[in-house]
Amino acid sequence: MAPVTGPGEEMHALVERLYPLCRSITGDGVRATLDIVGEYIPLQVHEVPTGTQVLDWTVPQEWNIRDAYIADGTGRRVVDFAASSLHVLGYSVPVSATMPLSELRGHLHTLPEHPAWVPYRTSYYKPEWGFCLAQDTLDAMPDGEYEVRIDSTLADGHLTYAEHVVPGQVTDEVIVSCHICHPSLANDNMAGVAVATFLARALAEQNPYYTYRFIFAPGTIGAITWLARNAERVDRVRHGLVLACAGDPGHLTYKQSRRGDAEIDRVLRHVLDTSERPHRIDEFTPYGYDERQYCSPGFDLGVGSLSRTPYAGYPEYHTSADDLDFVSPAAMEDTLAVVREAFGVLDRNRRYVNLSPYGEPQLGRRGLYDALGGRSDTKQAQMAMLWVLSLADGDHTLLDVAERSGLPFDTVATAADALLGAELIKA
Repeated sequence: MAPVTGPGEEMHALVERLYPLCRSITGDGVRATLDIVGEYIPLQVHEVPTGTQVLDWTVPQEWNIRDAYIADGTGRRVVDFAASSLHVLGYSVPVSATMPLSELRGHLHTLPEHPAWVPYRTSYYKPEWGFCLAQDTLDAMPDGEYEVRIDSTLADGHLTYAEHVVPGQVTDEVIVSCHICHPSLANDNMAGVAVATFLARALAEQNPYYTYRFIFAPGTIGAITWLARNAERVDRVRHGLVLACAGDPGHLTYKQSRRGDAEIDRVLRHVLDTSERPHRIDEFTPYGYDERQYCSPGFDLGVGSLSRTPYAGYPEYHTSADDLDFVSPAAMEDTLAVVREAFGVLDRNRRYVNLSPYGEPQLGRRGLYDALGGRSDTKQAQMAMLWVLSLADGDHTLLDVAERSGLPFDTVATAADALLGAELIKA
């Protein structure tokens, strides 16, 4: 393995550790995943018992699996769970039987259009069993009797999720959410987990304005459980972002919140537009990842979703081709950089009031022009000061100033800091 030299390589190394684990919406694979993430950032792990009512849902029985295979008449395993956790239909009930291939076919899932790939399939809420395999493997299986075994358990247990909190200067929160339920899929969503983990580490080294709450939970039922258990405090959530598919070679895609004009929507549009990266902005739809839970009308939180290629938007999606070679250190590092920039904008996006609103204040005698001496963007910085003073009316934010002036947000925020220091504006 190549030496780890930077955040991209470190994130890829984390994905490599997480990738082989058999995860589902409950079970020991989720706990093992959180144990590894917990080596990088401290986690508060929550266990919610089977049968707990969570909004309109109920926490299901816990699923665990030890072994599974299809063996031919010689005892050779033609499909083996030990080779890939994708080989078993997620949440399969236990089975131990011998049957002809003609009967077995009804329990087999393949991708004829990609005959070398193994699909990812689940049956969470309907008792079923099955195997996923390459079409090439199925084509090579002769008629005859096959031993079929799935050594799994479905029993009362718990749904497991975890949180990590980076304290801020205020208790208002930004949530970062990523799903941890998919087995052996690198991009969907271990890359998202890795980016979230390293984002948390980066924020901990700063003194952020907002409190940042990271949620690592199984898809759908995990976010619903979190919302049910935090319904009385979600009014603290000012902004949010779901991270998924963060490491593939595609361009970045931001899916807006249900509101469409939430501050997180404006910030991501601004950051992506000014970065000159190829990107796409998508309207909200009530399908996708857990943004649809956070944005459900009863909560209507300002939560968007950032990915590279969105769900179902690439052939490798939910297949064995979503492997360690499909995600790259460079792509994850790029995703991390964009989120860090976006959160930097959120953290500094304030409204100010001009304390000298009658005519333009004399900046030179306050040393503000001198403070800009030697800068390559002196003229731009001067214009930023004038724009901030002009729009510092208590209604406009710094993002409003940046968008209206066409100036970079960082230049506008730096100008505001200088004017604040000179007591020409107040928050």
